[in-house]
Amino acid sequence: MTKRWVATDFGGLDVLEFVDVEVPDPGPGEVTITVRAAGMNPADHKRFAKGPNNDPSVLPWPIGFEVSGVIEALGPDTEIASGGGAAGDEVLAFRIAGGYAERVTVAAADVFAKPSGLDHPSAANLLLAGTTAAEMLHVTGVRAGETVVVHGASGAVGVSVLQQARQLGVRCVGTASEHNADVVRRFGGEPVAYGDGLAGRLRAAAPDGFAAALDTVGTDEAVDVSLELVADRQRIVTIAAPARADRDGIRAIGGTMHMSAAFRDEARPRLIAMAADGRLVVPVARTFPLDAAPEALALLQSGHPGGKLALLP
Repeated sequence: MTKRWVATDFGGLDVLEFVDVEVPDPGPGEVTITVRAAGMNPADHKRFAKGPNNDPSVLPWPIGFEVSGVIEALGPDTEIASGGGAAGDEVLAFRIAGGYAERVTVAAADVFAKPSGLDHPSAANLLLAGTTAAEMLHVTGVRAGETVVVHGASGAVGVSVLQQARQLGVRCVGTASEHNADVVRRFGGEPVAYGDGLAGRLRAAAPDGFAAALDTVGTDEAVDVSLELVADRQRIVTIAAPARADRDGIRAIGGTMHMSAAFRDEARPRLIAMAADGRLVVPVARTFPLDAAPEALALLQSGHPGGKLALLP
């Protein structure tokens, strides 16, 4: 038996239960991982939040999309996605279900060797934010020499966008609170405070204009300013304002969309290589014991965790 967090209904944090479950032995194409850290993302709660399209048949829903840990066992004739793999090897896994757990059995295709320079909390938080950021840059077609605006540049996805854009030779002007301006600078962006007069401050920061806008926050301010500053609406992307995307003809992406999922799966090895080389850093603000998941999620939902959070079994 192992401990795992599940959502028994759709709603708030009160629907979570810490339950005992049997972890099946790995079959062909599967790996059992002893979890050392479970990554935490806003998508974790969004998956069991109340909404018009909730499907009760998926309940109880196992929480958590990414982990880092150690291979406990591999199924017959099985290799992990990065090749090889043996009991005791350190790995990370992404696009799994049930990561808030002591142990998981998952598809080997979603398991990769963990770079030795990454600790488990960082490795467990690398790929959901990283692949989201990579897709935002991909769909807007950013190129070396261009200037883009990144809304919410001090958040987890924004920080990854800044680092990946820098590798492409792209200049990023990032909106953030004045309190988080140093975070934006640390990762290669030029901070501009959001709030009244944002469009004017952005024009002053980039008099030659912006080629694209990447919105990670979903506020009306972010979308309105993006529409005002970027002429080509296909070069405006949001991960948090799908209704505005439908209304205004801009791009919206998300991990549940087929094209997004396919791109993010293909992007995983490249981002792991960047992290191994030190070109992609994951700032972790705090860790929690696994049994404190509701407390950690409450901090995550506050919108001000100060960096990534991880659960440690």
